[in-house]
Amino acid sequence: MPYLATYVSFLVIIQIKGIVEPPGRDWLLLPQVLIPGGLLLYYLVRHAYPELQGIRFSLLGPLADIAVGLLVGILWMAPYVLGWFSHPPADEGFDSAALAGDRFSGMFLTLRFVGFVLVTPFVEELFVRSALLRYVAGMRTGTDFRRVPLARFEWAGFIATVLYFTFSHASWEWPVAFVIGVVLNLWLYHRGSLGSTIRAHAVANGTIYLAVVFPGVVEFGKDLDLRYFL
Repeated sequence: MPYLATYVSFLVIIQIKGIVEPPGRDWLLLPQVLIPGGLLLYYLVRHAYPELQGIRFSLLGPLADIAVGLLVGILWMAPYVLGWFSHPPADEGFDSAALAGDRFSGMFLTLRFVGFVLVTPFVEELFVRSALLRYVAGMRTGTDFRRVPLARFEWAGFIATVLYFTFSHASWEWPVAFVIGVVLNLWLYHRGSLGSTIRAHAVANGTIYLAVVFPGVVEFGKDLDLRYFL
């Protein structure tokens, strides 16, 4: 339940957003952040995630995790910015002006940052590269996934999580999602710590966020409308 509740609540709200018209859709950003985030905190304080115990949540963290996160963020955006792959129109992406009248209003930017950079990496990594990866790996022997070592490589778990990570994203993101799924899985095996993939995932999302909100910060984002990434 600690893994399913946070992730499923996140997915359900995203699906609802897909069928609700503005401005109602824009207000759903609030529960999209608060419900999974609240559940995550609820289970964290009850030590429901043993794989996170002992992880140091420093601002800098291991430099290698940060470097991988920056690489992942750039790899995610570059093929679309360079025109290698097609993407949806920018007006289908995040626009904080939907309700506040100001494109970069503080309320919506803060909510999107918290959800995209602080909540999503935890929710997604805990479900995909902790619960799902170990669940598939333990199916062959009937082992409770919680007893399967976190970073033990098995082809079944590796393939299942990469494919799931890929197809859980929008169809236009599938090419890069597949590559990033492989990278994050390999980084988990290499580091042996879910905290490392969470940190890399957070840095990657933070890089994308900066490129969208402050296009001049990321050089290849300058003078481009990158809202479809959020």
